[in-house]
Amino acid sequence: MLKYTLGRILRGIISIFLVTTLTYALVYTLIPRHTVFNNDPNYNKIASVPDQRTDYQNNVFDKMGYIDYLNTRDLVNKAEKIDSSVTNKTNQTNKEIFQKWAKHAGNGWEIHQMPQSKAFYATREIPLYERVAHFYGEMIQVDNIWHVQDKTNPHLHRGYSITTKGGLALVGSGTKYKYQIYFDGSFPFIHQNIVHFYLGQSYPTYAGQGVLQVIEQGQGQAKLSMTQFPKGEMLSAANLRSAQYQSPSATDEPTKAKFGDDPYTLTQNNYQDPSMIATSFMIGLIALLAVYAVGIPLSILFARRKGTWIDGIGNGVVILSIALPGLAFIYFLQFIGGNLGLPTLFPDLGAHNILSYILPTFILAALSIGGQIQWTRRFMIDQSLSDYVKFARAKGLTEKEISRGHIMKNALIPIVQGIPGSIIATIGGATMTETIFNVPGMGKMLPAAILAHNNAMVVGLTFIFTATAVISIILGDILMTIIDPRINLSMKGANK
Repeated sequence: MLKYTLGRILRGIISIFLVTTLTYALVYTLIPRHTVFNNDPNYNKIASVPDQRTDYQNNVFDKMGYIDYLNTRDLVNKAEKIDSSVTNKTNQTNKEIFQKWAKHAGNGWEIHQMPQSKAFYATREIPLYERVAHFYGEMIQVDNIWHVQDKTNPHLHRGYSITTKGGLALVGSGTKYKYQIYFDGSFPFIHQNIVHFYLGQSYPTYAGQGVLQVIEQGQGQAKLSMTQFPKGEMLSAANLRSAQYQSPSATDEPTKAKFGDDPYTLTQNNYQDPSMIATSFMIGLIALLAVYAVGIPLSILFARRKGTWIDGIGNGVVILSIALPGLAFIYFLQFIGGNLGLPTLFPDLGAHNILSYILPTFILAALSIGGQIQWTRRFMIDQSLSDYVKFARAKGLTEKEISRGHIMKNALIPIVQGIPGSIIATIGGATMTETIFNVPGMGKMLPAAILAHNNAMVVGLTFIFTATAVISIILGDILMTIIDPRINLSMKGANK
């Protein structure tokens, strides 16, 4: 069992790596890089100013990992190591020094000039394999007391301490995050800031924020509450548990008035609405539970009443739901729900009203329940014709006893085995339902990111969805062994 599980985890990691790498390669090679500016309002403001446009483009391409970029000031600082007489003036002497530096630096550095001012700058095209290596190399970030290297604060204390103020917590100094581990009353009740996943920086939508930060942070209006700062209590939306180090030299006076000498002043806000991932998880989980809670009893009923009018009507409805195109099915149920008085768009009532979740959740479940009923019904009918069932009837057992004690026990195995597929189908369905109902969830982010040419978000979501699918498959295998201990998930047995 352990050997098999470790093997599946290893193969799962390889699968995640291959899918994410392929997506990364396709996105960053086949899609022209200039398309990232199509939805950038800041770019449109400076598009008519040649020098600002060029500098802005290069800075964006640098952040996205396409190139390494040195503006004039940075280029002069680099070239001073070759020739201390270099300046930022646009003359032939400086050009020769810069070209000499580029040749000495190697790795494909090239010297360019701004279209209008003719100021010098340098770029280096980063090969795809190097970009992929950077992506995976920066993915797992571990915080420690030597993370902060601030020359303006040389006497920064480094170490860990325990505090009970505001709840039990492990506090770090010299770390990026102040609260390394902390407990509070929100799920999952214990939180950590030691290990973080970094999946790139979102652009052009949510520019400046990490991909995971976009889908993990709350939404809507900032949630104000009385917050206890080091210098006193005041009304604020700041989440002190998210505090990150900020150099005292870059901290403004109002912030210093709240935090005093504490350098951990960079905080995120609390929001009234749940995050994208929380919204999607809640809708998806309820929909999945509904699929099994409704689908399995109906499957048992149809299988036991095979050939009757109940089975005929049920089969007709199931076949119709499967045959209808998913998009048409969603709009049809949305129309019915609207006539019943339910909100047809999530923002109509907002995240605070439970009615906003009914139609997206119900439709997401309805997209999968037909296939679940058809598959389970067919399997139970096949089992009812098996020899062990005939033997049970010969022993005098009732149909209810046979169904509960024999058929259902064996039927649970393929039902559990189908959980990974159901999770994957729920993710796919969520993309459509969240887009149509304008639900602020993670599912609709993928098509939105594609349309906005947000390459980092596309790659990051691909990684998350692939990892979710792989984890669900592994959990499905483990659940099968719990349902039926006769199943041996050894590597040898799994290949039979």
